[in-house]
Amino acid sequence: MSQELTHFDASGQAHMVDVAAKAETHRRAVACGRINMQPATFGKLAGGSAAKGDVLGVARLAGIMASKQTGSLIPLCHPIPLTRVSVDFELNASASSVACTATAETVGRTGVEMEALTAASVALLTIYDMLKAVDRGMVIDGVRLLEKHGGKSGSWVPAT
Repeated sequence: MSQELTHFDASGQAHMVDVAAKAETHRRAVACGRINMQPATFGKLAGGSAAKGDVLGVARLAGIMASKQTGSLIPLCHPIPLTRVSVDFELNASASSVACTATAETVGRTGVEMEALTAASVALLTIYDMLKAVDRGMVIDGVRLLEKHGGKSGSWVPAT
């Protein structure tokens, strides 16, 4: 992996990276994060009794919609045509937490890491928003890239 900061030109000014010469390849990225809450809050979420309705359904849609807006939210990101985005949740009753995993895919000249990270982040923020009336102390943590595939640099998966 290059140690060069690609979003800065030779004079140190921020710029959008020129991807015109890059090959179009299938690109995929997976990101995750978690939200921790009080057991009573988790009970409302898991039992479907939250006042605002289907929290996870709304959060899934929010994550997908946010991934499509990444180029508008992150100043130097390219707007890219996504071919697939999925947002999945895993409930952990013993920890009173919800893990979110977001996958973004495209066939293009630049990666989809930011789209996957945006999807996971906004999905978790949506859960917070929908449950904050009963638990303002929820904590979102661990938002990170799990893996990326495609492009000149190939695959990246963290060492275990």
